[in-house]
Amino acid sequence: MRPLRYLAIFVGIVLPAAVLAHGPTRQKVTLSAEVAAPPEEVWAVIGNFQDMSWHPAVFATTGSGGNDIDATRVLTLGAEGGPTISEVLYKHDDAAMSYSYRITDVLVEVLPVTNYSSHLTVKPAGDGKSLVEWRGAFYRGYPNNDPPPELNDEAAIAAVTGIYQAGLDALVARFATN
Repeated sequence: MRPLRYLAIFVGIVLPAAVLAHGPTRQKVTLSAEVAAPPEEVWAVIGNFQDMSWHPAVFATTGSGGNDIDATRVLTLGAEGGPTISEVLYKHDDAAMSYSYRITDVLVEVLPVTNYSSHLTVKPAGDGKSLVEWRGAFYRGYPNNDPPPELNDEAAIAAVTGIYQAGLDALVARFATN
């Protein structure tokens, strides 16, 4: 009977402690919007990794490598001298109208995430319209247990959702029919 007692102690004490010691969970956000323009027109606006002028939060984009794998860009947010986000391209497919990138450097005060990757794609939606999908996966800005509120999962999800929604709203407005 002793082995069963030890097993019960292990299960009752050690396993719950191990669960509590688990770090953050990878979060995911996917947003999409229907745009009143053919996919080719929308892709012409958003398909160049070196140009994010279509996003209202981006003041300037600088970079190198064009749309080649390992191309880099630095997004300056808000105004000249504003905070920056550095990114690298790891997939780009003009035929599929999609690209994927990772953040390589950002202060958590600017965007409360770590290990962020994202995918942007344009698909036909019928009647000459497009469906733009923007999805990302990331960890919260604070990697340890008990994060402060501004660096927890909810803050990370809210920040990424806000960025995606602002960009998608700008695209919808840009191509809105009057």
